[in-house]
Amino acid sequence: MLQTPARGGNRLLAVEGVSVHFGGIVALDSVSFDIAPGQIAGLIGPNGAGKTTLFNCLSRLYRYQGGTIAFDGRPLLDIPRHGIAAAGIGRTFQNLALFRTMTVLDNVMLGRHCRTSTGFLSNALRLPRVAREERATADKVRELIAFLKLEAVAGKRVSELPFGTQKRVELARALASEPRLLLLDEPASGLNHEEVDALGKLIRNIRDRLGVTVLLVEHHMSLVMDVSDKVVALNFGRKIAEGTPAQVQQHPEVVEAYLGASA
Repeated sequence: MLQTPARGGNRLLAVEGVSVHFGGIVALDSVSFDIAPGQIAGLIGPNGAGKTTLFNCLSRLYRYQGGTIAFDGRPLLDIPRHGIAAAGIGRTFQNLALFRTMTVLDNVMLGRHCRTSTGFLSNALRLPRVAREERATADKVRELIAFLKLEAVAGKRVSELPFGTQKRVELARALASEPRLLLLDEPASGLNHEEVDALGKLIRNIRDRLGVTVLLVEHHMSLVMDVSDKVVALNFGRKIAEGTPAQVQQHPEVVEAYLGASA
């Protein structure tokens, strides 16, 4: 069975006063919010609001100039860039980052790399623990492929698959690292109405069945408002609202950001 990652503390992610500058451009301006274990949180805002910049800070692609980010009580800057997945943070990308000439199975297997411990020498000598680790990896990958309903295409190359299916492959690869926090970057982008509905159910299942906390950046407002426990709204790099979906939808600054001052 798929295992539920351990939960602990009342703040899995704590973002406090984070600022990012690119020359004279302020991409994030003292942004603060937190996410509790087991929550689904939505991050919204118009284009250029700073959502992707914040995601890149959380995955250590960008370095922030001000404030702090802590993951499960540990300062994020104490975690090396290459150790983010092993620390428990997984991510998908708006522009798919799959190996298109490789099979679905092989792409998902790659996501397990951070959870393997045997080194080159152990593999070269084919020590018993190598075989045990390989079996455990294969079992985990098979479970994820079944969970995401990818069994029928497991042996196919990614390039042969429809876009919506490729999205699920990338999600499977991110989940293969057993994250405690999953960052979803525009997961509904390019999907049709039926696929978006299925995605909403899948995100809830990831939280409910796997115990994974989720933060999603998304322009598809109905999806965000439907699945999120809380929503954080950004505009021009500044947080303008935070609360339940209903509270954020009615917030005057959010209405103005999306519809204009006349609204």
